[in-house]
Amino acid sequence: MIPIDHSGRVALVTGAGAGIGREIALWLARSGAAVGVNDLVPERASAVVASIASEGGQAVAVPADCRSASAVVDMVSSVVSSFGRLDIAVNNVGMMNGRTPAPFLDTSDDAWEDLVAQNLLLAASCARAQARVMRDQGDGGVILFVTSGETTRPALGMAPYGAAKAAVNHLVTTMAVELGPLGIRVNAMAPGTTLTETVRAAFSDAHVLSLVESIPLRRMTEPDELARLTVFLASDLARCITGQFILADAGAHLSRTRPAAPRS
Repeated sequence: MIPIDHSGRVALVTGAGAGIGREIALWLARSGAAVGVNDLVPERASAVVASIASEGGQAVAVPADCRSASAVVDMVSSVVSSFGRLDIAVNNVGMMNGRTPAPFLDTSDDAWEDLVAQNLLLAASCARAQARVMRDQGDGGVILFVTSGETTRPALGMAPYGAAKAAVNHLVTTMAVELGPLGIRVNAMAPGTTLTETVRAAFSDAHVLSLVESIPLRRMTEPDELARLTVFLASDLARCITGQFILADAGAHLSRTRPAAPRS
């Protein structure tokens, strides 16, 4: 068995106060990394830091609204001030932002602007700040994005979200080419519909069952499964992997019968 050891490395995880981001922060800390824990809500970031500390890990809360470019720069600077460097960045912020799924013809301009900003522009802003630090350090790094399995099929009821996440997948390829000579690897990870607290609250039991029945492995993605993938992709075991879009969706992208998103 070859253990993955991130001791001596420093990671930053955005949107790490709950769900997938929380699991990614916990698993990176368990693998030895010192972790900057970002969330819009300071109390949630602090709670994750406390969980990491209770397991013997190192972490610092860096609450920030990543929609603000200056806040993003301050967030990255806070991690570097706390731990001296930045080696791994996981850009996980972005979702429907409280928007109700709606057909393409019923989606407002405001919804489009909000969801593109939340899922594409915000991710690009974070990545620029992270990459500049890694460039200046001179010894490479890893930048990962959490995108979505919805980019592999029609995103019914979620056109702006799917389009923005698909744009992030394309951004990854450009970044991989431009930053590769600096030793910076860039990849996108895509979960299927994941049983976070938010998803459990939004979906009825009947809709969850219909989703499960449409997935080849007959199960939904668990938050810790993307965290395990993150630990691997950030490690030297994946040192030749860059510019990739990697699905961790239990085969959901292969389904021809996936139910549409529920509408409230």
